Formats: sequence, C-alpha cells, structure tokens
Amino acid sequence: MNAATKRRRDDTGTASLRTQAILETAAKLICAKGYAATGMQEIAEACGLTKAGLYHYIESKENLLLAIMSYGMDLFEEQVLLQVVGIEDPVERLKACMAKNVTLVTRGWSKEITIILHEHATLTGAAGKQINARKKRYVRFLESSVQEAIDRGLVRKVDPTVAAYAFLGTVLWVYKWFLPEGKLSDEQVADGMIDLFFKGLEVR
Repeated sequence: MNAATKRRRDDTGTASLRTQAILETAAKLICAKGYAATGMQEIAEACGLTKAGLYHYIESKENLLLAIMSYGMDLFEEQVLLQVVGIEDPVERLKACMAKNVTLVTRGWSKEITIILHEHATLTGAAGKQINARKKRYVRFLESSVQEAIDRGLVRKVDPTVAAYAFLGTVLWVYKWFLPEGKLSDEQVADGMIDLFFKGLEVR
C-alpha cells in the first residue's frame, strides 16, 4: 500500500489528519529546497517524528512525492474544477476557472500545487503516469470548453489545444513571479490575465 492509498483509506480520524499534516509540512520544505535537496530525516524532524516514525505513514521518498502531488491534484479539483464545471456559459466557465486557478497557485496553502509544477519531471514510471493522467483530464476540460464556446459563436475559431495550453501557460507559472507583498493582489493579477487572454479570443 503506498502513501496515497493510506491517505484515502484513512479519510477520517487521527491517522488521516496526521498524514495530511505530514504532506503539508513536507511540501513546504520541498518548495523551499527542492525535492532532491530535501532529506527524509529533515522532513521527519520538521514533523516532530523520528525517521522510523515517518516511515509508518510514508513508505519511501518517491511515494511521499506521489502523495503530495495526489493531494495537490485533490485540492485543485476541489477548489477549481468542481467549482466551475457546472457553469453553463463556456466562456464564463473558463474565466472562473482562470481566476480560481490563479488564486490557488498564489496562496500560501497551495504548496502542493507548486510542487506539481516545479517537480513535474521528477516522478517516473507508474507514479508519473498516474499524475499525468490527472493533468490531462484538465487539458481535455479546457479543450472541450473552448470548442463549446467556438461552436456557440462566443469566441473566434482557434485550435482548442493551442488555446488550452496557452491558458495553462498564462496561469500555472504565476508562482514564479507573483509576490504577495507586491503592488497587485492575486485577484488583480487574475482579472488582468482574464482581460488579456479573453480579449484575444473575442469574435472579430
């Protein structure tokens, strides 16, 4: 049983809360130092555990990274996709998706999302395929929403795949340059990005 499976099975009670706290603590360390430079002993100490105690919850460092990324994808799906999928107008659906995606990336509790972006090539094999499959579902959601908007004459004809990846390129690397103490709030950044991106899709 890997760490992600343990978390899902212990979805109530102390064990699941403890595992969640470990993932969040580990995510902060990995965000600060990078996956390769962060040791399991360091993570254990930050969690107030012995290394053996940490391995009670997490089987290996790779399983820890998978669990963090899976937790990040859970957060993303709960805080972004599930919040917008029911919006009937595809353009408004995409705008809401962009706004929620930006604020998810910029707010401090979403370190797991940052790790998904920054360590995207670290996971390999079945673990990498598992996370990539979840990412691809998001791309397909964007493509289908763009195609729906085109079919309804709400935006000009563009390649839905190009539009989907342009959307992702606009929002996902905000964490590299956004400063919480800067002159613009993350909501203002989201509004500006929506204006720039969707102006380019307007029917001409």
